Amino acid sequence: MNLAFFVGCAGLVLVTGNSPDPLASEHEELILSFNKKLLRSLEDQSGLPNPSVHLALRLSTYHNLDMEKAHLDRMKVDLHQNLESSLTQHQPVTGMLALYMLALMASCTEVSDMTLNQEPLILQLKKQMEQEKEHIATSQRPLTNYYQYSLGVIALCASGVRVNSHVVNKLVRAIENDHLKHGVNDSIDTVAMAGMALQCLKESKVQLCGASLLQEPLRIVKQKLLGSKRADGHMGNEFSTGLAVQALLTMGSHMSDLSASMEAMKTDVRKGTYHNAMAISQTLPALQKRTYLHVRAKDCQDEDDSLVLGPKPPAKELSGPMVSIQVEVISSDGSTSIKTVEVPKGSSLLKALTLLQDSQSDFTFETQASLWGPYLSVVNGDRARQSDRTYWSLSSDGSALGVGMQDYKIEEAQKITITKKSY
Repeated sequence: MNLAFFVGCAGLVLVTGNSPDPLASEHEELILSFNKKLLRSLEDQSGLPNPSVHLALRLSTYHNLDMEKAHLDRMKVDLHQNLESSLTQHQPVTGMLALYMLALMASCTEVSDMTLNQEPLILQLKKQMEQEKEHIATSQRPLTNYYQYSLGVIALCASGVRVNSHVVNKLVRAIENDHLKHGVNDSIDTVAMAGMALQCLKESKVQLCGASLLQEPLRIVKQKLLGSKRADGHMGNEFSTGLAVQALLTMGSHMSDLSASMEAMKTDVRKGTYHNAMAISQTLPALQKRTYLHVRAKDCQDEDDSLVLGPKPPAKELSGPMVSIQVEVISSDGSTSIKTVEVPKGSSLLKALTLLQDSQSDFTFETQASLWGPYLSVVNGDRARQSDRTYWSLSSDGSALGVGMQDYKIEEAQKITITKKSY
């Protein structure tokens, strides 16, 4: 699964008579509220510090420099140690390592001076990319996925080092051979990340591959992104639009071509669609016309330091009516089991499955942490593995969930189906 990774529009525009443009002022307030949500997420220190969140905060116009510095310090200890442990255990870390490097660059940290397990940080990422490339050569797919592969290319390119031409060629061929899919559909966030990677390479002064090699795959990426636009302006879905807009901005699209998508994101900000910190971190930069490639020009001088968070609001207690849900599990061998559990209205799906496990001895599950929150890894003893290209798919009354199990809320009676699938 993808890791299941951005000043002009946020400024106050003056018009005739020095009166503030109400649309610009409203947009600025929207950005500020969104920025504060992301900043608020730093207060939860139960998991690893999220480099994608840090990257978005550093690319923003508005800052709370003390909180950002504390988060940077946590990354340099907790996330750094986690990466070292994963490398020691020979676990692939391409996407996380790439985001870590981009987050460090966004804080003006000299990545060339940093090491992981006594080797330069950049060299470790280059080794990861070599392993990914070799896996494509033998298995026709990366060790992780093309989303993480593209992130790796971006991090190397943005740090100013030359990316191996064979690594570049593997990404070019994947685009040209239509391999950036999840199932039968294009993975728009992956397509967007690949587009940013190739655009960075095209603009690089140290890259040996010529623009002619990249022209056709970039055209394909742009066509796919624009072709994915829905009637409401979103590209792919609500959670891939931010990355799609970022990619199109790097490729020179005019704001007039992106206005519908920008408005779609702002509408969903107002609706509260983006309450997951990872989703916010990919959307906020796009709303400020920033992209991941802006880390190349970050100087960290004379930065705004005006963001202040008030007291944390009290947690909401679920004390409303109970809702009955059915949980159907379809295992890899095709066997099916159905259980019923009652949960307080508004409970997360994760809470619902926990209550079911507590009440039914023959239903068990395990989760694995990710930047998007926990996801199902084991159900009734049956494990889904990235190495096997399998995962547990979640749907409600036949429709796939658009958010993770911690973010999905149970508001009415329904049937949740958990199916083991391949990709």
